Amino acid sequence: MPSDNSNFQFVCSSGGIDEYQLKSNGLRVLTMKDSSAPVATVMVTYHVGSRNEAIGFTGSTHLLEHLMFKGSKNFNKEKGTSVWSVLQNVGASINATTWNDRTNYYELLPREFVKTALELEADRMRNAFINESDRQTEMTVVRNEFERGENNPKHALEKAVWATAYSAHPYHHSTIGWRSDIEKVPIDRLKEFYSTFYWPNNATLTVIGDFDIDQLLNDVFQSFGSIQKSPHSIPEAYTEEPDQEGPRKVTVRRAGELGVLQIAYKSPKALHPDYCPLDILSLVLTRGKSSRLYRSIVDKGLASSVTCDASFFKDEGLFIITATLTPETKHKEVKQIILDELKKIMDEGVTEDEVNRAKAQNNTQLAFSRDGTFSVASYLNEAIAVGDWKMYVELPRLLNEVKPSSIQQVAKKYIVEDRQTIGYFFPKGDGEKAQEYNTKDQVNLESAENASTSSLESPGGAKLAERVKVTEILPGVELYAMKVPVKDVVTIQGSILAGEMFSPKENPLVGSFTAKMLDQGTKKHTKFEISEKLASVGATITFYAGIYHTRFSCKCLSKDLPLVFDILVEQLREPSFSEEDFNSLVKREVARFQELKQNTDHQAETSLVQNIYQRGHPNYMYSSDETIQFAKSLNAKMLADFHAANYGTGATKIVVVGDIQEEVVAQLLKEKFSTLPKSPNNSIPPLPSKGSMETKKGELIKITINDKPSSHLYIGNAIGIDKEHEDYIPLFLANYILGGNFSARLMQTVRDKEGLTYHIRSFLSGTEFGIDGFWGVTGSFAPHMLDRGEKATVEQVEQWLSGALETELENKKTTVTGSFKVRLATTSGLAESILHNAERGKKVSYLDEYPIVIEGMEINVQNWQFVSSNEGKFGVDSSLGCGPRINCKGS
Repeated sequence: MPSDNSNFQFVCSSGGIDEYQLKSNGLRVLTMKDSSAPVATVMVTYHVGSRNEAIGFTGSTHLLEHLMFKGSKNFNKEKGTSVWSVLQNVGASINATTWNDRTNYYELLPREFVKTALELEADRMRNAFINESDRQTEMTVVRNEFERGENNPKHALEKAVWATAYSAHPYHHSTIGWRSDIEKVPIDRLKEFYSTFYWPNNATLTVIGDFDIDQLLNDVFQSFGSIQKSPHSIPEAYTEEPDQEGPRKVTVRRAGELGVLQIAYKSPKALHPDYCPLDILSLVLTRGKSSRLYRSIVDKGLASSVTCDASFFKDEGLFIITATLTPETKHKEVKQIILDELKKIMDEGVTEDEVNRAKAQNNTQLAFSRDGTFSVASYLNEAIAVGDWKMYVELPRLLNEVKPSSIQQVAKKYIVEDRQTIGYFFPKGDGEKAQEYNTKDQVNLESAENASTSSLESPGGAKLAERVKVTEILPGVELYAMKVPVKDVVTIQGSILAGEMFSPKENPLVGSFTAKMLDQGTKKHTKFEISEKLASVGATITFYAGIYHTRFSCKCLSKDLPLVFDILVEQLREPSFSEEDFNSLVKREVARFQELKQNTDHQAETSLVQNIYQRGHPNYMYSSDETIQFAKSLNAKMLADFHAANYGTGATKIVVVGDIQEEVVAQLLKEKFSTLPKSPNNSIPPLPSKGSMETKKGELIKITINDKPSSHLYIGNAIGIDKEHEDYIPLFLANYILGGNFSARLMQTVRDKEGLTYHIRSFLSGTEFGIDGFWGVTGSFAPHMLDRGEKATVEQVEQWLSGALETELENKKTTVTGSFKVRLATTSGLAESILHNAERGKKVSYLDEYPIVIEGMEINVQNWQFVSSNEGKFGVDSSLGCGPRINCKGS
């Protein structure tokens, strides 16, 4: 029942969401109670994005978003109350994003700190500092973010396609803006932008989670009530894109490994009635193995991936198809296949079955959009941005009303040559007039104003060990079942011992490729038949091989559990390993490995790891070229033999979390998994070797990759212990102090104070299941900033090696325990945590004990004995297309 707080005007309810307006200043407030976990999400969405920018200050919305974290009147470093220290130290997940139509700031945090989040957001709404010294350091941070994006050929091409498709409308430029604008925009322009758009009557506050509505609205009023509404009207973006009068083409040529093709058409705004048919069409084209372009392009080995997206924007956007080509594939061939398929849809339409599968996929996705408070707030955020938050509630109805005939109609209306822009990315070697349509049309969401549905309630305060039912349903098969109050949604995660380390010595890819073939068809059903069955109910099943485990992950609605279990077990029991599917898989994977040759992060990490571990060690990484050769030497029989020798029950863990009946799930799984053979793999094999640093201390290894404006740096060494060692948790906490999150030392100094990088972190890796792991630091830097970045990084590591303050330790303890609580707020987070805990051989009760262990932990300088700032440094050189070659270390 809505609150009767006199400071607010109740507006409407829809789908369990209540809308209020703060009377004093027009702030819109959306609330939805969800007590399934003791957390909440606070999000402020401002109705300003890159569409509100113009020539000379592109990227200003995004740069301003960064400056909003630099301090405000009551939350700043000088007072010891900076955004990051106040919120991350209680375990909150905090950030902000800028997009075409909006900017949003959010906190996902334990429920007892909601008031703090409200106070912070209210303070920076009108009291942010926005000063020149902060702009100077943050400009270089944003510029590095820009450079990181430029490293990706697909990103570079997409930016060029939008710039070509739009000549007048601000969608012409990307959200991050043009490099020269990022560097040169004056602080006065940013202050003007802030003063124009950051007002309560241009914002929506969304709070989803475990709260008392009366107390929440009182806190909102206390935080925001004294802020005045804007003294001016909020300016609207009024530029309209002129009609396109012919096809356009853009070409990008850079160093790279694989070609990319993009075909785009102008598409309607999100609230236009034609949006939903186009969205369904995008799924018919590329969602899942049964989709048209997967069958005609990816399955034929012509592309490693193909995607289609219908822009969900406030103004007209793009319906864009992207294909990453496999080696030797010509752009012309793939372009013709796509155009032929589009013409076929315009001429013949789509089938009822195709549309029903797409609807089911959307229905399931939207059901999962309510799995966790942050997910709800995020989906609402996009609906707010396009003009009506109720679109989030009504979208399932609108999509389910789409008919095959309406898809054919919108295809004929929008998929025409005069509305087309085609983009080509070429890696360097080392027709019909557009039809008129009414852009003012808008879907009717009036029916959304229905009564608020009941909120989600949990068995308050119960420990996980009391809520998870553990059953050995068969010898060697353990089920962990947990009922949670999320309507319809079920997440399944599980594993068997058949991962990469069980591969034969002569080819380490056998285990991972066997897992990749599990969804390529069985002896009873083709991959397309299976894909169609899953798509018809919107369910997904994925497989991947880890170091020791092959894992499966399923998402579905509770009513579809029998079907999903049926298919899952069939895929595990009798994959077909057909030669045709195997050859297509190899071709796609080789293309992916070739792409990694251009990835500065991957190449630098590989170099680091190769100098710590010997070949055959679980943490060893083979070079891209060697990996390609391993892939090409595989055959289908090798995978079939591996499957026969390793797959089956034994050390099998299955976690099912969601809207379930535990006894029914146990009976279903027992029936299905009893058809699997018994696996001989019941334990983790012994380590073949231990890690060591083979290079000289401080040695720099350089790798050059052309046309990369951002480089990566890695510094690291072996630590010689695993996650179960008594010193691991102290070292984990110590590492968190150095570089575990934004409030840690590295981000606060190298990024926030000196502005040398967009992202830098320290980490512990490869410590699972008795494996001796490694510690490291990684960051991205522009080539000309690399030397300064390395020096600043090493200085921070050396200071860290001398110890930490007690306050730092206590803050990080709270960070870790709070973030652990936040991670358990979704079915996916619960399932993943329970599975990982079970694979480690620990009881469920350890998940309840873990925060207590962290809180009671003490550390001292001796816990840093495993790391050194003088160990190996590994980098990827980045050389620009012109000017001198710049050698830089990368990750």
